This record gives sequence, structure tokens and C-alpha cells, in this order.
Amino acid sequence: MGFFESSIVLLIAVAVSSFISNLLPKISGTYISLIIGIIVGLIPLTNQAVLSFNDEIFMLFIIAPLLFFEGQKTKTYLVRRKIKNILSTAVFLAIISAVIGTIILHSVAGITFSLALIIISISTPTDATAMGSVSDGLTLPTHVNIVLKMESLFNDATGIVLLQAALIWYSTGHLALSQNISAFFVSAIGGIVFGVITAGLLMLFRQLLVRTSYNSITAQNLLYLMTPFIIYVLAEKLAVSGIIAVVSAGLIFNNEASRSRFSAPKQFHAGVQMSQFLTEILNSFVFVVLGITLTRIVKQQFNNSNSSFSWLGVAFLVYVISLITRFIYGQLISKLSIREALIFAFGGIHGSVTLAMAFSVIGASITSKSQIFNFIILVESAVIILSMLVPTILFRFVLPADEQDLESKIKINQIRNNMVQLGIEHVQKMKIDEIVKQSVIYDLRDQIKNNSIGSFLKQWRFAGSQEALYTSEQALQER
Repeated sequence: MGFFESSIVLLIAVAVSSFISNLLPKISGTYISLIIGIIVGLIPLTNQAVLSFNDEIFMLFIIAPLLFFEGQKTKTYLVRRKIKNILSTAVFLAIISAVIGTIILHSVAGITFSLALIIISISTPTDATAMGSVSDGLTLPTHVNIVLKMESLFNDATGIVLLQAALIWYSTGHLALSQNISAFFVSAIGGIVFGVITAGLLMLFRQLLVRTSYNSITAQNLLYLMTPFIIYVLAEKLAVSGIIAVVSAGLIFNNEASRSRFSAPKQFHAGVQMSQFLTEILNSFVFVVLGITLTRIVKQQFNNSNSSFSWLGVAFLVYVISLITRFIYGQLISKLSIREALIFAFGGIHGSVTLAMAFSVIGASITSKSQIFNFIILVESAVIILSMLVPTILFRFVLPADEQDLESKIKINQIRNNMVQLGIEHVQKMKIDEIVKQSVIYDLRDQIKNNSIGSFLKQWRFAGSQEALYTSEQALQER
């Protein structure tokens, strides 16, 4: 019953967040979801109904499909073309940031090397979805945008391996460097190979079915939706990166989608609609959960008589270290201009994977009720919020507005309105029954949301009346 109640509360919160986001389009939906989550966490009734955070369930049911759909939006040729950038940012930059950050945290904040590496590793993964919400309505430099997107797709594995090394170091007191380097390559390369092969086999199986007389759209779409979960679970069982595996699978499916649109149009359209629907829900879900989690930990912090706000200083230091490292990297390694390097630095936004990794530290050495765990969660939550809030403000001054997108929407609305108006004028001139004429005009106006609630109720009553049973002649007129 607890799981059911928790799911209902979270889904209602997601629905409310989505509605308010449409009501307030100038405010990023990410912030609205975060605020809704905080409100749910502050109300005792709803807070008690939501179960405690489980990082394994979160990674499987939220992160895996999100990254799969994100990978599916990415063109394979872009990955091939940007392979050097991907290796450079997702591996080299992540490791350099970890080394520099660990040393500075230990020196300035007095944190042990192992704990400092845990904190830095968790803040390694960046989030393309969070970046999209922060830069919504603005135009990013194309090159920087692609690099940021590629980085966020593949640097999760680096962060996870670094975190595993840090946790071993924290519990044993020893850092097995060579062992961790080999583990990284096995995890990352194994994830790519497994994801590509499994996705390729599933793709061939589904395409063979499409070309038969016993193809089932329902079965096909069910298999498609299950794909990220199947691949993630099997990859983790094989001790390779489930994250990298689902991203690689998404890339394979991108090619499939572009070349199978007309073999089964209904199936393709249903798949697109489902992936868009689930992506929106899962994105909102992530930040609702973050809001609830933050509220719980902050309340616990205030109830603790020995509470300290040292975590806030550490979070600020982690964020500044990341900014400076990314800016220098952008200038010296990627040869970006000062403006581009600045955008690249602030574009390293953290989100869902960072949150999941923060909770994954619970184990033999770090318990869920320990001060160390609360400290880690508070630091990482503050880093997530800082990484989102600062660029939201800064980018409004640095990046130009996406005028082309706005003009396109205005033009599309004008064309649609003109088409409907011409349609109405034409129908009014036709010699058809008045009942049919009014019904068709209502349908035309509905396409531009130009019917009042009174008109709807009138048509609703008509739909249930004897008059709505058209004769064969009237049905022909309506068609």
C-alpha cells in the first residue's frame, strides 16, 4: 500500500507541476517541479505518504529510460565526429576535475582525501536535460551545445567508477589506482559493446516482425518501452556500465527510427508520442523527488542540535572549483573563445544522476542516518541548485534570445488561424444541412481553441440526442 500511495502522490505532483509550467511559460519547468517537491515535503500528510529514496530503483526506472530517450535523440554521426571531444570531456576533464577538486577540498576545507573524492566524484556527471531547461528560449553556440550534450551522455560512467574508487578508499584507507583504471575501461567499453549488440539484436527482431503479417503494434511498443530496463539490468548483472549501455542502445535506435517511419507509421507515431510523454514525466519526477529529499534533509538538519552549515561552504567551493577547471579546460584544451569557455564552464549543470549517486554511498562504511551521509547529501543538493540557478541568471545576459523559434511559432499560429478561417467561410457557402454545417464549423474552430465552454456544452448535449444520428446523406456531407 505504501508504494501505491507514494506513486499516486508523486504522479499528482508531476501533473500539477506540468500544469503550472504551461501556466507560467517564462519560468523553467525544472524549478516549478522542484518547488512542488518542496511543498509536498513540507506538508506532513503528503510527506509521510512518499517512501524513502531508493537509488537502485531511481537509476533503473528513472535514469535508465531518460538516458535511453536522450541517446535516441542524438545522431550517431555526431558521436563519431565528436569522439575526441567525448573522450576529452567525459574522461580526461572528469579525472582532472576530480584530482584538482580533491586536493583543494582537502587543503581548504580540511576534509579527508577519501571523503573529498567522494564529494567531487558525485558532482562529476552533468545533465543535458537540466541544461536544456536552463537555456530554454536562448541560443547556445552550436559547437558548445554539442560538446555539452556529448559530455553529459558519457561522463556518468567516469563519475560512477571514481565514486566506487573513493568509497573503497574511504572504507579501507587504500586507493587501488591501477585496479580502478582497468575497472573503468572494462565498465565503459563493456557497456558500449553490450548496449550496441543487444540493441542491434532487438532492433533486428522488431524489424523482422514489422515485415510479417502477424506484427502487433501493442507488442512492438511494449518491447520498445522495456528495452532500456532490460539492457540496464543485464549490463549491471554483467558488471559493465548500465548507463553507457542504455545510451549506446539509444544511439542505435536513432538510426532505426529515421529509416522505418513508413514501414509501420502508426507504430512509429505511437513510439514517438510515448517517448515524449515519458521523458516529460520522468524529467519532472526527478526534480519533484529532489525537492522532497531536500526538504526532509534540511528539516532533519534544523532538528539536530549539533547542526552546522559547513556543508554550504563546501558546496560553494566544489562549484567554484568546477567552474574554474572547466573554464581553463575550455580555453587551453578545447581552444574555445573566452565567451564560449564561459558558457561551457557554466553549462556543466548537475541533476538526476548526481542525486542518485549521492544516495548510492549508503553502505557498510556510510549509513543512511550518519552525519557523513547527511553532509554529502546537503553538499550535492546545494551543488545541483547552484549549477542550475547561476547559469539561469547569467545566460539571460550572455546568450541571445531564440528569435527564430519564437517567430516560427507565431507564423505557424497565423497560418493555422488563416486556414481555419478559410475553411469556415467555405463551409458557410456550401449547400448542406444546417445541423451538419454547425457541427463541422465547431470542429474547425476547435482546432484553434476558438470554442467557448457554452459551445462545448451545446455540442455535448447534441452528441447525445436523436439529431446526432445522421442519415447516410448527412454523414456523406460531413465527410
